Amino acid sequence: MRVELRGGGPTAAGEGGHTSFVTQRALLARPGDELARPGPVGDPGRADRSPRPGSWVRGYLAGLIGADAALGALAGVVVVTQTWSDPRDVLFWVCAALPLLWPVLVGLAGGYAARVAALGREELSRVLRAGVVVLAATGFTSYAFELALSRLLVAVVLPGLVVASLVVRYVARARLRALRRAGRCTKRVLLVGRGAAVLGLAERLAADPSSGLDVVGACVTEADRRHVAGVTGLPVAGLEDVRDLALQVGADTVAVTSASETAAQYLRRLSWGLEGTGLELLVAPGLIEVAGPRLHIRPYDGLPLLAVEQPRFEGWRRVVKTSVDRGLALGAVVLLAPLLLALAVAVRLDSPGPVLFRQERVGKDGRTFSMIKFRSMVVDAEVQLARLQAVNESDGLLFKMRRDPRITRVGRWLRRLSLDELPQLFNVLGGSMSLVGPRPPLPVEVARYDGSTTRRLLVKPGLTGLWQISGRSDLSWEESVRLDLRYVENWSLAMDASILWRTGRAVLSSSGAY
Repeated sequence: MRVELRGGGPTAAGEGGHTSFVTQRALLARPGDELARPGPVGDPGRADRSPRPGSWVRGYLAGLIGADAALGALAGVVVVTQTWSDPRDVLFWVCAALPLLWPVLVGLAGGYAARVAALGREELSRVLRAGVVVLAATGFTSYAFELALSRLLVAVVLPGLVVASLVVRYVARARLRALRRAGRCTKRVLLVGRGAAVLGLAERLAADPSSGLDVVGACVTEADRRHVAGVTGLPVAGLEDVRDLALQVGADTVAVTSASETAAQYLRRLSWGLEGTGLELLVAPGLIEVAGPRLHIRPYDGLPLLAVEQPRFEGWRRVVKTSVDRGLALGAVVLLAPLLLALAVAVRLDSPGPVLFRQERVGKDGRTFSMIKFRSMVVDAEVQLARLQAVNESDGLLFKMRRDPRITRVGRWLRRLSLDELPQLFNVLGGSMSLVGPRPPLPVEVARYDGSTTRRLLVKPGLTGLWQISGRSDLSWEESVRLDLRYVENWSLAMDASILWRTGRAVLSSSGAY
């Protein structure tokens, strides 16, 4: 029996990720006895059976292989046409072999393995590994055999081939996420565990359709069966009925939540029971909002343990982040100076009052600072707030109102495109804010924070963040806090770059802006 353990999983962060998983695949024949238990509660028809996703995985991988072969052919043509290589030259045959050689190297690096298909960082790392190999092999062969290989091939075309393959995968994953949001190219998941944990995981997966995990049933404790069936409307069975229900609803993946009922012995029996079915077994470790790069499998005396790295808020990464923040903010201020001036004039002409609105906010380590924005409301907006509290549409500490009468005509337009936030670039230059981070809270909010929510203050607040690209004002208070804490626990320069890239799309769509 071959068992494979993999920590982590997709993340927003998109960039917008879900609970990380440890993946365990059992691929040999099942040893024998059936798990016979009472039938499931609920309507099996609600699972909406469809073919298993092997076809879309094969299609996805076939598309990547074809794209890599085409890119290899294009790279070869570029070198041959630019160097006028003769068929008697070694360079000609190296270029002719690229359409075959490049996909083979990517395949040997594991870039076409079904288990890493569309998994982002892991999939891209396999391509980079193949790129390093082809560059190293080309350089070594050229030196060892004194081959006159073109500098164009070594310095431009081969690195360009690697970058192009990475771009192809980025585009393919973006297309796959769009298809998943439409309910296609998904994995059919059967959840296993205690009722509350199963419902929580089901809610998380439903909130992120791009994860590609479609819940089609659940196996829970006997005491929770009726309740879970009533809430989800899906087939629900007992903890010993996993194999039977998975086959009945056409599941291809079994996800086990972390609970006492799913201890080591149960998981061991479950993996045995799933042998020969082709079902993938996932185990949710119960770690909320911990991204894949912080999770590692470490074997100790044959026991695979999940190691969780501590989040780091200081050191060289903070220095680099601060330098990048201020450099980009300075460049943005210079480039956007004409726009900033035009917006200032528009605000001044639209309604009486100052151009800029200053408000006390709480930053890193609880220190307060004056955050600046273009004024988008009437001058006495704070006075009118008390009168409008009765129609507050927020479910938390914030005041939200889709048709807020205090917003000016220009202000409504500024808010829709988030242009009122641009003066915060000066807050970034001053060091009180970052380009990417949690939403800057008001002192009255911070005074009501509980123990976990105060972790938002471990990093600088941001001009944009996960909250900005995930719905903005449409988010509930709990969801906003959850996204901020996810950023705090997992921030990295790569995550910042992804959020900045996705912010442009979020702003142009105007989703959740009011």
